[in-house]
Amino acid sequence: MLNVTVWNENRHEQRNPVVREVYPQGIHGAIAGFLQEAGFNAKTATLDEPDHGLTDAVLEETDVLIWWGHLAHDEVDDVVVKKVQQRVLDGMGLIVLHSGHFSKIFKTLMGTSCDLKWREADEKERLWVADPSHPITEGISEYIELEREEMYGEHFDIPAPDELVFMSWFEGGEVFRSGCTYKRGNGKVFYFRPGHETYPTYHNKDIQRVIMNGVKWAQPVDRKRPVYGNATPLERIAVKN
Repeated sequence: MLNVTVWNENRHEQRNPVVREVYPQGIHGAIAGFLQEAGFNAKTATLDEPDHGLTDAVLEETDVLIWWGHLAHDEVDDVVVKKVQQRVLDGMGLIVLHSGHFSKIFKTLMGTSCDLKWREADEKERLWVADPSHPITEGISEYIELEREEMYGEHFDIPAPDELVFMSWFEGGEVFRSGCTYKRGNGKVFYFRPGHETYPTYHNKDIQRVIMNGVKWAQPVDRKRPVYGNATPLERIAVKN
């Protein structure tokens, strides 16, 4: 059974009654809920817990970490970010959702500004499957249609993805690379764009399916990280005159 930790700031839920109505158990609770129903061992962690809920023990037991952030990226302790980065390099999977593109951990792993265009206008979004052979798209038809979402538009300042899984089109005309995968060290990273806090996006069955597929894809591979540094030769090196 895969161990998944769903991390969320849990700030919108405290401040905005609309968000509380859409996600009574918080965004983290909603995501953990459908993961648990699907048979994953899913737990939650939030910003205001000690170590943001991401203690050494929690991180060590986590196969895949899901990250949702927006209002308080700067409040995430750099020490915790460094620990999460190391766990990804060591093999832990990371799924970054929606405004998590601006999180410290995502920007650290990408090495770019991760900036973009955005607009809140209750727009239709159509997420097109760009790679129908990819396991993250299993069970998804040609596209997912969301009646209302926040627009994210190009240019998205990220490194070229290892794999582009989804492309979004918005009612206002913009497009966006909404499903991107990367490998970092021994770990896998999946960025998945949908999920503005005032819309019921994470109640959508297709969105849930993509996240569940993403967890399976990002799970650790059973091998140790390569050893780096000065190396002893495997063969005897002939002395050169």
